[in-house]
Amino acid sequence: MDSSTHPFRSVLYIPGSKERALDKARSLPADAIIFDLEDAVAPDAKASARATLAEALKTGGYGKRGKIVRINALTTEWGWQDVRALKDAGADAILLPKVNSVSDVDVLADLVGPNMPIWTMMETPVSVFNAREIASHRQVEGLVTGTNDLTKDLAARSRADRLPLMLALQSIVMAARAARIVAVDGVYNRFRDGDGLKAECEQGRDLGFDGKTLIHPAQIEITNTAFAPTNSEIELAERQIAAYEESQASGQGIAVVDGQIVENLHVVAAKRILAKAQAVADMAAE
Repeated sequence: MDSSTHPFRSVLYIPGSKERALDKARSLPADAIIFDLEDAVAPDAKASARATLAEALKTGGYGKRGKIVRINALTTEWGWQDVRALKDAGADAILLPKVNSVSDVDVLADLVGPNMPIWTMMETPVSVFNAREIASHRQVEGLVTGTNDLTKDLAARSRADRLPLMLALQSIVMAARAARIVAVDGVYNRFRDGDGLKAECEQGRDLGFDGKTLIHPAQIEITNTAFAPTNSEIELAERQIAAYEESQASGQGIAVVDGQIVENLHVVAAKRILAKAQAVADMAAE
């Protein structure tokens, strides 16, 4: 799965222990589901949640939605059992929490084999410092930002502008872009605050994230809209490409659209917008 062929605008956490939630996820318009065995499941329910989730994945019915399983950390008594039970259950990727370095990813890669994509939680200061190396691992295909844990570990204050997290957010995006993998923003905790969610989605989008992790289905529509190309963006991208191709055919190196120069770098960006728009349309056509 990559963001050029599959959108990751909305990535919804679902508790792996709740059968009703697992069933409801089959009809939700989220681009991807993180089936959570870690924070969303109490210690005494870990074993039963593992079995419940394995059965749900084998049953299927999740359509085009990305299926990502967040296991427990491999330093816990549950993590290795999660891997054994779920590595062949039909997930598209395994999400590893509490990652600090690429060596943590190596341990999981040895357990799941070379063909299973790995996503990593970027939720510690050490993981942010090592983001480039983590993103470059041969099996890592996505970085998920853990903003709550980062805020806690930094002893930072929660602010609407997320200024205390800006270095971390940008570092994660840059690492993902350098490795050409998916980057997903952290959760917005006040799930009934639509205006606040919209603002934070727009900030994450403008920083370069592919989408946002969500804690409630009510957040999906706002997030999908924020991270999808608008009609005006699509129309402008089409005109930029057409103008540039026309200028190339006539032997000129640049074109002008709406009074602005269009060079090859603008065409690359325009094509990326159209590719994302097509990926969103394909997702909606399920």
